[in-house]
Amino acid sequence: MADNHNLLAEQRRSLILDEVRRRGGVRVGELTRRLRVSDMTVRRDLDVLARRGALEKVHGGAVPVAEASAHEPGFEVKSSLEAGAKEEIARAAARLAGPGSAVALSGGTTTYQLARQLLDVPDLTVVTNSVRVADVFHSAGPAPGDPHTAHGATVVLTGGVRTPSDSLVGPVADAAIRSLHFDVLFLGVHGIAPHAGLSTPNLAEAETNRRFVGSARRVVVVADHTKWGTVGLSSFARLSDVDTLVTDGGLSDATRAEMAEHLPGVLVAGEEADRSA
Repeated sequence: MADNHNLLAEQRRSLILDEVRRRGGVRVGELTRRLRVSDMTVRRDLDVLARRGALEKVHGGAVPVAEASAHEPGFEVKSSLEAGAKEEIARAAARLAGPGSAVALSGGTTTYQLARQLLDVPDLTVVTNSVRVADVFHSAGPAPGDPHTAHGATVVLTGGVRTPSDSLVGPVADAAIRSLHFDVLFLGVHGIAPHAGLSTPNLAEAETNRRFVGSARRVVVVADHTKWGTVGLSSFARLSDVDTLVTDGGLSDATRAEMAEHLPGVLVAGEEADRSA
């Protein structure tokens, strides 16, 4: 029985590792449902795999072991990180989108939260390379009396090759974006730093984001405080290309001073209300 138990455990861990590598990360809850085992069993398997150096444990799940600059976690894993901060950022950023404007939303979990807030902004034209963002508008249903628009917004989803974070990138996406012009781009980033600018671990995504920046009259970066100082494999824009950074209040005084030095505009979610009071 002991041998059979060990064999089953190794089979289970092999499945876990395959899922982590395929999706760029998994959450404990997903594994318990998929494998039909307890939360404790999954966590024990993750501990074993982490000790072997096969994966890296993160809060609520696991991601592949990779160089930090080249590693791209999957959408579900990233969604669990700084979730409250992302919701605050989304609410603050949504106020920057005027009724009837043409907006672009890049891929990412913060822009996904922002899409939910934009459902209340009338007559938007939304261009996105995020499957998840497009689904937000699609799931909300068509606008009353107009079956061709989603909840009052006309949504254009670029084509392209899908990344672990459910963004569409590559030549097809780049060509679509190149021919368009946006009033405002809401841009999610992997990292933002004074010396590296805006960066991502995905080379193709870097080029697609570069096209987004070049097509926008105003660039608004939505990024929680943990993104400051992070550098991905490929830079795609300078900090001088950013009009406004919308972030959360988990910033040190030193980081705030550094942001003020390098960025023309910084909006801290939750604090803008205090200034207007």
